[in-house]
Amino acid sequence: MSDAYPPPRADARLVVFDFDHTLYDGDSGSHLFAWLIKRNPLRLAAAVLATPLLVPLVAMLPTRRRGISGYVWIATFGLRGARQFNRIIDQYVHRHEADIRSRLLPQALAVFKAHRDAGDRVVVATGAPPELAREILRFVAQHEVPVIGSLVGPRAGAMIATRHCHNEEKMRMLRERGYGDIDVSYTDSSADLPLLLAARSPVVVNPKPGKVDFFRRVLPAGTPILNWGCVERGGDRPG
Repeated sequence: MSDAYPPPRADARLVVFDFDHTLYDGDSGSHLFAWLIKRNPLRLAAAVLATPLLVPLVAMLPTRRRGISGYVWIATFGLRGARQFNRIIDQYVHRHEADIRSRLLPQALAVFKAHRDAGDRVVVATGAPPELAREILRFVAQHEVPVIGSLVGPRAGAMIATRHCHNEEKMRMLRERGYGDIDVSYTDSSADLPLLLAARSPVVVNPKPGKVDFFRRVLPAGTPILNWGCVERGGDRPG
């Protein structure tokens, strides 16, 4: 399927897409970990008991990684390494194909495809595990696009996020892979402000309604703030 797209031009623009609430309607990592937790009564009980501690951590940017890692640890207890974790991801994606396909945003995918048709260098940078985004993009023949995502590793009998592709860390991970000179970026999240500010042409898509004014204040005048089909999110909808 990759033959359908021209190779990036020598002067190709670098275009970075977030994944959750940008190409995918929802938080794909949370959906995966919720499934892992709910399929095991002991994990479910542990998650319920830990929620009063973990939810406040997730809600605050400085402690978000710790809160997410707690849920990831509960969801993956008993897994022995990254290969087994990736096999579980593949199993989850293919068991839930119909629901996942329905969450891929057609308007977002059309923009994604247009950049590839134009010969741009397209990269996905997501807080989700990279294998999860790759497998979901496989449904729409976009799986060969480079994906940079949160890394996990074994600890205390489970898996935890060892490096969260989020906020400033997302930019560090992009630069380490040679993707620092960004022409266009698309994301919904205020946590991705470093990514938006790094791009020559930032585009906000599907923001939380309460964040629209924030983006208008901190981004260059005229920055597009769009809605690509997330019903409960903000942004300008096509007329």
